[in-house]
Amino acid sequence: MNLQAKLIASALCLSAMPFAHAQAADFEDFGRVVRVTPQVEQINRPRQECRTEYVQVQQPAPERSVGGAIIGGLVGGLAGNQVGGGSGRSVATAAGAIAGALVGDRVDNANTPSSGPVSQQAVKQCRTVDHWESRTSGYEVTYDYRGRNYTSVMSYDPGERVRLRVVVEPMQR
Repeated sequence: MNLQAKLIASALCLSAMPFAHAQAADFEDFGRVVRVTPQVEQINRPRQECRTEYVQVQQPAPERSVGGAIIGGLVGGLAGNQVGGGSGRSVATAAGAIAGALVGDRVDNANTPSSGPVSQQAVKQCRTVDHWESRTSGYEVTYDYRGRNYTSVMSYDPGERVRLRVVVEPMQR
């Protein structure tokens, strides 16, 4: 092929490129927004609710002393031993020891309370409650473009008009 034929073939190819590219063209335009509807979803975010209650608590009673019962039992046993004779002496000693122990215990623990003091104690009680929140997840936008309505979901509210990318393609038979 000579140089002149190559140049003509190259020129024809270059001149045909715009026609090959014209198969699909796109440009920007605007559509008029007809309606915007927020897409709202409900989200549960559970949370803790706590409160403090005061309850009465009975403290344990103080320990009773056994010293008075021991001394009272010894004194009562000695006194009972002095009373009576023969086999009645041992019964009198035992009775004196028992009576002396009871009297000694009462005297020694007369000021000791039978139960401990009552105090208030703070008790924290918590529970989990549902907390529902509304959140906008997008916008359903209906817009008019050249006399036809279209609907699309968008992540933002476009306002009164929406920017469009228009693609023009020839229809296939």
